Amino acid sequence: MPGSRITALGHHQPDRVLTNDDLAAMVDTSDEWIRRRTGIVTRHLAAENESVADLAGQAAAKALSASGLAPADIGLVTVATFTAMDRMPSIAARVARQLGIPSAVCYDLNNGCAGFCTALATADHAVRAGAAGHALVIGAEKMSDVTDWSDRTSCVLLGDGAGAAIVSAADTADTAGIGPVCWGSDPSRGDAVRLAGSWHPFFAQEGQTVFRWTTTTMPGVAKEACRRAGLDIADLAAVVTHQANLRIIEAITDRLGLPERAIVATDVTESGNTSAASVPIALSKLVARGEVPSGAPVLLLSFGGGLSWAAQVITCP
Repeated sequence: MPGSRITALGHHQPDRVLTNDDLAAMVDTSDEWIRRRTGIVTRHLAAENESVADLAGQAAAKALSASGLAPADIGLVTVATFTAMDRMPSIAARVARQLGIPSAVCYDLNNGCAGFCTALATADHAVRAGAAGHALVIGAEKMSDVTDWSDRTSCVLLGDGAGAAIVSAADTADTAGIGPVCWGSDPSRGDAVRLAGSWHPFFAQEGQTVFRWTTTTMPGVAKEACRRAGLDIADLAAVVTHQANLRIIEAITDRLGLPERAIVATDVTESGNTSAASVPIALSKLVARGEVPSGAPVLLLSFGGGLSWAAQVITCP
C-alpha cells in the first residue's frame, strides 16, 4: 500500500473550567506560582459521571462527521489512554458502540503520554498493510480521576479531554501524509512517570528527571522523525508536542532551530496536561482555527510514562 493520511480531526473538552485561582483555594499555591512553573492558566475537568469513553466518543463523533465517512467504513478503532478505570470492554469497543461502527477491530493502547502518536503509528501500519481502509485513532484521558488534589506539584498540571483523527489509505505515495514513526523507550527510568498506589492510584512523577530527559532526548527524536520523513527541521510549518508544561515545550522547541514562521502548539496554557489526549487536542485546534494550511508538514512529538516516545511528521489535513 502507498501509505495513509489523516483526513479529519475532532476534539472534545468538558464544560467545567478550573482556574489557577480555583486551585489556590484548594492547595497551597497561587496563580503566579503555577504560571511561572508550568505556563498553565486553566484546565477542563469532566463531571463525576463523565467517563473516558464519553470523552472519547464525543471527539470521535466530531472527527467521523468531518470525514464524511459512514460508521461502517471504519475498520479499526484504537484509543490511547491510561486512565480507564473500568478496563473491559475496551474504551475503543464502547466508542464503536456509541457511533454504530459495526465490525471494526477495537483495542486500547497504554503508552502514557506517548500514547496517541504510538496509536497513530499502529493505525498507519495497519492501513499500509491493507488490514483496514479507514481507522479511527483517539487519545482520551480523565486525569482528574487519578489526580492527588492535595499534591500541589501535580494537581496544578492535569486536565481532561479527548482528541481523535481519521486515518485513511492514500491513493498514491504522493498523497500519503503520515511519515515513518520514530519511537522507543528508556525502561530503566520507567518509574519517573507512574500511577502510584494499588487500588485507586494517583499520578506521580519525578519532575526534574522528566524535565532533564525530555529536554535533552526529545530534540534528537524530533530531528530523526524529520529525517525519516525526508524533511529538514526548516521545512516544518508547525510542531505539536505533548503538552506537558510550557517550560518543557519551549526548551525542546528552542533546541530545534525552527524557522520563525513555524507555529508551536501551546494549548497547555488553556487545557493543562491531558496526557495521551494532548497532541490530538492541540492539533485539532490548530486546524480548526486555520493556523496551519492544508498539506503543510507538521511534526507530532509525544513523550511520557515508560519513559517512552513516539514522533512522526504528518501532512496537515
